[in-house]
Amino acid sequence: MKIPFQQVDAFADRPFSGNPAAVMPLEAWLDDRILQAVAAENNLAETAFIVPWAGPEADFELRWFTPTVEVALCGHATLATGHVLLSRNSGIDKVRFMTRQAGPLDVTRDVEGYRLALPAWEMVPKPLPDHVAAIGGSPVETLWRDGGYSLLRYGSADDVLALAPDFLAMRTMGNILFIATAPGTATDIVSRVFAPGAGIDEDPVTGSAHCLLATYWAKEFGRNRFTAYQASERGGHIDVELAGDRVILGGKCVTVIEGAFTLA
Repeated sequence: MKIPFQQVDAFADRPFSGNPAAVMPLEAWLDDRILQAVAAENNLAETAFIVPWAGPEADFELRWFTPTVEVALCGHATLATGHVLLSRNSGIDKVRFMTRQAGPLDVTRDVEGYRLALPAWEMVPKPLPDHVAAIGGSPVETLWRDGGYSLLRYGSADDVLALAPDFLAMRTMGNILFIATAPGTATDIVSRVFAPGAGIDEDPVTGSAHCLLATYWAKEFGRNRFTAYQASERGGHIDVELAGDRVILGGKCVTVIEGAFTLA
């Protein structure tokens, strides 16, 4: 059995930047153990699997797997999947995905690339001393969202860039997305994102983190549009807009590998 495979750098305008994701279309769902094994073999932050959706609500069902777990939401792999589908069909400008935990998600063709619509998520202030100890630095505010999302706001971009997290300590806390953020210099905000409990020490560019960053910084800035840079080693730029209960992320994609995955 051969599964079509494309590796796409998402939120990237050139190869070897942004966040790589594998995109693998299926005719029907395979056993979850096989999907997880394929994602582990790919060894990317995310592998996105899609199957055709039968109803009018969506075009495909979409699921995402890290090398170790299935996740509730992944922005960059959704953008990558939209890129693969829209690149193959110049006659359509939008593709809709149904997901199991994040609801419907849209990717729309844009002049400069694509626009990705994700849910807007709120957070609440909460003391997180264990998280601060593991990530390091001296955040001026800590916030939490049930489901495993931790946001630490720092005073400056330099504070975020200087972080040297204890990944082993973070891994013992479970599958938590740790987001460190501050006002930016060349962009409005800067962030770094860590997910050791999901098998990813530092994620290059994280769309789902901006579901939370959008609502937080929109309140701080008093406006709903701003620019963002995720300061990983690969790095990635994101245009962010808070539109009601949706976060619209703008970005480009580059396909770097095409082929087939063979299952014995």
